[in-house]
Amino acid sequence: MRKSEIIKNVGSSWFALGVNVVVGIFLSPYILHRLGDEAFGLWILIFSATGYYGLFDLGIRSSIVRYIAKYSATEEYDELNRLVNTAMFSYSGIGVVAMCITLIAAYYVDSIFRIPADFVVTARWLLLMVGTSVSLGFPLGVFSGILEGLQRFYLLNFTSISSTLIRALLIVVALRHGRGLLTVALVTVSLPLLNQFVNAAAVFRHLPLRLGTQYVNRSSLRRIASYSGTTFLIIVAGRLRFKSDALVIGTFVSAAAVTYFTIGSRLVDYSSEVVSSLAQLFVPMSSQSQAKGDMDGLRKILVVGNRACAFIIFPITAILTVLGKSVIEAWVGPKYVATSYPVMLVLLYPMTLMLAQSASGRTLWGMAKHRTWAWVVLAEGAANLILSVILVRPYGIMGDAIGTAIPLTCSMILFLPHHLCRLLGIKLKTYLYRAFVFPLALCVPLVAVLLLMRRWFIPHRLGPLLIQLVIAGLVYGSGLAWAFWTHRAWEVGPLGSNQEDEVTLALVETYQEEA
Repeated sequence: MRKSEIIKNVGSSWFALGVNVVVGIFLSPYILHRLGDEAFGLWILIFSATGYYGLFDLGIRSSIVRYIAKYSATEEYDELNRLVNTAMFSYSGIGVVAMCITLIAAYYVDSIFRIPADFVVTARWLLLMVGTSVSLGFPLGVFSGILEGLQRFYLLNFTSISSTLIRALLIVVALRHGRGLLTVALVTVSLPLLNQFVNAAAVFRHLPLRLGTQYVNRSSLRRIASYSGTTFLIIVAGRLRFKSDALVIGTFVSAAAVTYFTIGSRLVDYSSEVVSSLAQLFVPMSSQSQAKGDMDGLRKILVVGNRACAFIIFPITAILTVLGKSVIEAWVGPKYVATSYPVMLVLLYPMTLMLAQSASGRTLWGMAKHRTWAWVVLAEGAANLILSVILVRPYGIMGDAIGTAIPLTCSMILFLPHHLCRLLGIKLKTYLYRAFVFPLALCVPLVAVLLLMRRWFIPHRLGPLLIQLVIAGLVYGSGLAWAFWTHRAWEVGPLGSNQEDEVTLALVETYQEEA
């Protein structure tokens, strides 16, 4: 992948994310104060519940990305057509199943969650709308997967930016005209479906793609299943790790409590999206290096990729730690600070450990060496759910956050770095030093400036907060610009062992079997 394409994809991803974050920062409190804690909590609860429909993906999307990248590079367009049509046929069946579940869940929604009586009808319609959108999104989502495989992230980002801005405008207009939760939900679920049609048009412009049942075959289905089975375990684990909190709180505490938890976790989620928009590039990049048997390239993707992720998440973590109370107060109001800020801190540090190693998981996916990692994160997800259920009763939403933090910290410290270093033949000390020490050093002046400004004055409104954020950004940005100007940002030196090591042989054997 050429440097210009990386810059275009990453730049557009960050711009799309910036638009999404800015819109979310201003739109979320607007919706919250217009709808109230109960309705906003119900909104989060239903979207979290339908988020579990993502389990029905079964890892198919990851197969689409991997094999589209492979077949488009080798110009095997017949295989590509068979893959796409088989995936779309499979997704259509999944969408029908998801719709049936939606109808049943909507009927029993008041038995599943603790919902006030006057919100039951609203909850049913909300679940129907969101569930229908997700069900239709399964077959339509094939086209966005194709664009990822083609590494046309900038096209996906263009549609995302357009959708985000239109959605924000329509929601504001609807709320100003006295519309309620269902209208906001209708706007929210409709725009992604329109996005998929735009993505489909872009795919047909870039590929000689043909659709028809005659292209559906068993060999493509077996190929998809062989790769996606392991990915499915990771998807299940992801839902248990990061999408179970609202359900646990909504079941054992209340829908209103979901709002307080979400305010703290949403800030961490925004941080995660910043890193993920960069890390998504490492799957096709590592897949290409693995196909060529380029061990040195894989090692550099791991070290430089994680260093780049650390450049992003470390300063964000520092800023949220020092200015987190001010951010929450300026964002949604002072009443949420006392409860939401501790939740944010408990989630922030283990998430930082994970996000700083975002290239690790993507490298495993690209190498098709993610089976062991899948079982580890599945165990982590199960532990997360069990601990959250146990701790949420005596400690409320803080207990749920602790239940998420403990297993995540253990897997990120005790397993992932050791596993990657062993797999790629890198010494653990070398990996940790070259990936993370320099990003940590760049954050020292930033932390010093943040603490000095905190002693000077603590911001309570958006204007003074922005002033401090700009000053902090200039300090850190200056150090980062120096790092790139002197080439220290991506210099790593020799990383691994020779070509005869056991890992190289295993990769060559894997490539030969796939070929």
